Amino acid sequence: MPPTTAPEVIVEDLYKAFDGKPVLAGVDLRVDRGEMVAIVGGSGCGKTVLLKHITGHFRADSGRVLVADHEVPPGADGCPPLRDLAAIDEATFDHIRKHWAVVFQRNALLTGSVLENLAIELREVKSMTEAQIRPLARRALEDVGLDPALVLERDRDQLSGGMAKRVAIARALVMDPVLILYDEPTSGLDPEMCLQIHELIRRTHEGRPAAIADRHDDLRTSIVVTHDTELLRRLRPRVVMLDRGTILFDGPFEEFVSGRHPRIVPYLEQMHVLNSRTA
Repeated sequence: MPPTTAPEVIVEDLYKAFDGKPVLAGVDLRVDRGEMVAIVGGSGCGKTVLLKHITGHFRADSGRVLVADHEVPPGADGCPPLRDLAAIDEATFDHIRKHWAVVFQRNALLTGSVLENLAIELREVKSMTEAQIRPLARRALEDVGLDPALVLERDRDQLSGGMAKRVAIARALVMDPVLILYDEPTSGLDPEMCLQIHELIRRTHEGRPAAIADRHDDLRTSIVVTHDTELLRRLRPRVVMLDRGTILFDGPFEEFVSGRHPRIVPYLEQMHVLNSRTA
């Protein structure tokens, strides 16, 4: 599905250091509506740090992050306005985040049942009642290939690794997000489960968010931090590689794997090892 020209996320000249050690050193990135973008790079290159700047968990030392505000009707150009995350108050940020979802590397499921995990944001962010929440939770579980009758009341600690990952994606889907962000979604999973998660990410990306379904820009945008070469091969996202705090490569998957850059080739050779590590 081709992207529109409307930006969903713009990162401008982003710098971040921890204890005086630079992690991001002038990152520029634009993600348009409807794109699937994979962010790759060696361990410690700043992938998750960049993701946390996009979600507002980190504040930049310099530079800025702009995100589309879907709470506001599109302007004359047909695009939602962009907001500088460093320049908005918490209430405005909460409204913007209503249209986002994050699938964490270690799933970040809360203690309690699957239903409680799926319900918490619907209850706290969208002020839904229990009667409204349950059918949405059941539908989200069905969308990720789980039987609600068997899983809905199951405790988090009774889930296998693959089931927990599916529940984490269902928790994202239940929010009907316009922008969904994944932090190493297949890390540590066996090859068969990885293939299932790949297909789930594809289907999720191709879904149309109901919240903006009456608008021309009703495409879902996906940003995936990953080491998974098979995910790249099967989903063919735009690939952005971070290296030494900057973007070393930004382009189609085919160009990424066919190039002979002296810093890309060694990374390609070790990607399967990095992705096999337990999440």
